[in-house]
Amino acid sequence: MATLARTLLFFTKPRVRLHNLLYQKQRRCGCLLGRHLSLKKQSIASARCFCSVSIRTFHTSQPAAGQMVPFLLSDIGEGIREVNVKEWFVEVGDKVAQFDSICEVQSDKASVTITSRYDGIVQKLYYNVDDIALVGKPLVDIELAEGAKASMEEGQIDQADVPLSTTPELTSAESHNAREKTLATPAVRRIAQENNIRLSDVPGTGREGRVLKEDIVSYLEGRAEAVQSAPPPEAAPVPPKPIVVAAPVSRPTPVVTGKDRTEPIRGIRKTMVKTMTQAQTIPHFGYCDEVNMDAVIELRTVMKTLAAERGVKFSYMPIFLKAASLALLQFPILNSSVDEKCENITYKASHNIGFAMDTKDGLLVPNVKNVQSLSMLEVASELSRLMQLGSAGKLGTHDLSGGTFTLSNIGTIGGTYTKPVLLPTEVVIGALGKIQVLPRFDSNDNVYKAHVMNISWSADHRIIEGATMAKFSNLWKSYLENPTSLILDMK
Repeated sequence: MATLARTLLFFTKPRVRLHNLLYQKQRRCGCLLGRHLSLKKQSIASARCFCSVSIRTFHTSQPAAGQMVPFLLSDIGEGIREVNVKEWFVEVGDKVAQFDSICEVQSDKASVTITSRYDGIVQKLYYNVDDIALVGKPLVDIELAEGAKASMEEGQIDQADVPLSTTPELTSAESHNAREKTLATPAVRRIAQENNIRLSDVPGTGREGRVLKEDIVSYLEGRAEAVQSAPPPEAAPVPPKPIVVAAPVSRPTPVVTGKDRTEPIRGIRKTMVKTMTQAQTIPHFGYCDEVNMDAVIELRTVMKTLAAERGVKFSYMPIFLKAASLALLQFPILNSSVDEKCENITYKASHNIGFAMDTKDGLLVPNVKNVQSLSMLEVASELSRLMQLGSAGKLGTHDLSGGTFTLSNIGTIGGTYTKPVLLPTEVVIGALGKIQVLPRFDSNDNVYKAHVMNISWSADHRIIEGATMAKFSNLWKSYLENPTSLILDMK
């Protein structure tokens, strides 16, 4: 009998382990299949029927209604162990449902919106705004509601790389009603956020009025048809051109204080300290030139009007980025990276071109993905989206990571030449000065008024030679001074 029991255990236990592993994997995906549980229970029952061997089984349980549950801050990833609490979306006594926004936290890389795992009532907030919250520690205590069900992941993050600020802002009363009425999965919420759709405006066809992906698609199609069928607006009479009076230069209000103040370096600034310190270990050189902007100004004037008719704001940056992408096709080494020991070069297939932003939280460098595959209008649209998120402090990790090349438009603030600092993992960065009106000579030695912009490049001198940088700059400059060649070379 003992031999028979050992034989059964030998064949049964691996099977139980296999189904336990399947159970764990499916539990993480939130789609546990009943047939695996049945097989597992049958295996265990068979073993117990023939021998008195105890085999450990897995059990699941849901928290009971009325139970106080600590809501933990989940692992955000990328080795982040602490975050700064930027904003609370709930207060003690508020009713929350699954996937409702709990708070917004700021890591040293990006802003993340934390959503609820439970249906219930908030009973305690563990942190105040600007406090440091630790991963794995409680954020809030939630008293579970009757019939509450928990989502499969503790402290679920509602697609951190697509911040909530892309949806229209709601008043506190509207947002509370929207949370109670609108049901949707994180994937559907992400689609709505990317398309600036308020979920409460979309009729849900799913169970209990849940908004499905098909509902979002139908809503978008209906909105597009409405726009196409709308009559064109009547041309308004052109008002007389007003007399332009130079406005005084705005100056920040001075802060008068009677004593010194010390504060810790956190969030974005903490990342900047680390990144810039690392950058100074890279030997890089500078190269400067000037660009005649007369042709680009004419091109932008035309494209700005056409883009506005399609609801897109068009600046000079889409032209700069697209010209850089075309030039990178001729000089792929400038769109590369080197390993830590500088023994291997990786040539990047995607042109993920970043642009520096001055925000209230510090320097941020989001990037436009796959510029080589986008039209100028698509580049302009993506730039507008990223700038809106950056101004609101809502840029996600996806927007800030993966850059391969950077342009900094410092000229919008002021200055002509500068010395940009490389971003580690990239080998080139360019800084654009302000556009100036200066006298220049034409081919007949006649003086004329020219719009001139200065460009300052910095390159990793370990793999980039000065001649390569100069040739790339010349090609990029030729695209701007002769936009016809830019259009001809577009894919």
